[in-house]
Amino acid sequence: MPKPKHQPLEVVDALLARILGDTLGDDTQLRALHETLAGALALPIDVHVVGEPLSLVAVVYGGHPRRGLTARCHRDDGTEHEVSLADVVLPTTSAGAPYIEAYRTWLGIELRITGPTSPPTKRRRHKVSEDDLDLSKPIELVVLRVTQRAARCRLLVSERRVTLRTRGLPRVVPGQIAVIRPNRLWRRAGHPYLSGEVVSTRIDTAALGLVPLELHAFGVWDPAHEYWGEPDEDDVVPVEDWAKPIIARGPRPMFEMEQVLPGSDPEDYDTDPILEASDLRRGGDAAGAREILAGMLEADLRCLDAHAHLGNLLFDSSPGWALLHYEIGVRIGELSLGDGFDGVLAWGLVDNRPFLRCMQGLGLCLWRLRRWEEAERVLERMLWLNPSDNQGIRLILPEVQARETWVED
Repeated sequence: MPKPKHQPLEVVDALLARILGDTLGDDTQLRALHETLAGALALPIDVHVVGEPLSLVAVVYGGHPRRGLTARCHRDDGTEHEVSLADVVLPTTSAGAPYIEAYRTWLGIELRITGPTSPPTKRRRHKVSEDDLDLSKPIELVVLRVTQRAARCRLLVSERRVTLRTRGLPRVVPGQIAVIRPNRLWRRAGHPYLSGEVVSTRIDTAALGLVPLELHAFGVWDPAHEYWGEPDEDDVVPVEDWAKPIIARGPRPMFEMEQVLPGSDPEDYDTDPILEASDLRRGGDAAGAREILAGMLEADLRCLDAHAHLGNLLFDSSPGWALLHYEIGVRIGELSLGDGFDGVLAWGLVDNRPFLRCMQGLGLCLWRLRRWEEAERVLERMLWLNPSDNQGIRLILPEVQARETWVED
């Protein structure tokens, strides 16, 4: 079962109360905040100030309550700047982010992080520098976007970006980790490029440092409220074998998985990049659809629908390649479920559909590739998660169990 999560406001308020304790007066409280923040932030750390990527090297309190806490920051060009700490933005995944928000709360400024997936303001990315890489050793990169001759990546250990150029770029997809034997690092128009050989790739979503998608409780799913047929009656379809353990398990909690859609406007339902990509694909512009979907994943690897639709683009021609897209989508979704998840992710709750689409694509690809046991496990798991089976998994599971070859139908 997923653990309930506190809202960011509650976390920040509790943190601020713990920092301040019973201190009184602005100067005393600022000194308490300074001492705590200086110890809690693992400096130097990548931050943004007014959308500009900087490195925070020190938190300063000069003894002037009206000025408050300041941040000493460095730019890539080596220049140093001192700004208000309230203007510093850390990634919401950073352990230091709540401490900055606690200071902003003390100032009476509205909470900036409303949740782990709040839409980010448009800002320049931190880029790899010569100090970040040891070219004498293999380098692990997270693939964010793949073009014909290059791959946009970030370091596995940070959010710093670099473009990988290599001869014969293998089949890599966003969300994979690529181990590179580096050759050379250079800059063009201010952007870093890395050349080298791809030694290996792997799927390890737990290592990506992603914030798991939220699971929202949605009541209880009760098999007694579903129609399963009635056994031992000639006029009624009997209960199928796959459904019997699900019915026997009884009521289970139901959830809806958070859906991430970079580029969409929650206040304008006409701005849906997934629908736009689907329209382009139906119109014969697969390249245009791929461009939109790739951009969404570069913005946020947790966009499960982009993984699913990229897999769909390759399903007919390259099931092995499509499988990688689907599998990464499934593994990222599973970060939210944890071990022993026993709930229901009903298709009727629309935000569950991207995850279920990834699972369906994965199961079908495994079937096509005759990886029978793996396909069977995925399909059985889908029926357990979504017993109403809007995707028709119950119709193909017997063929997989009978080891029948996949045939396009």
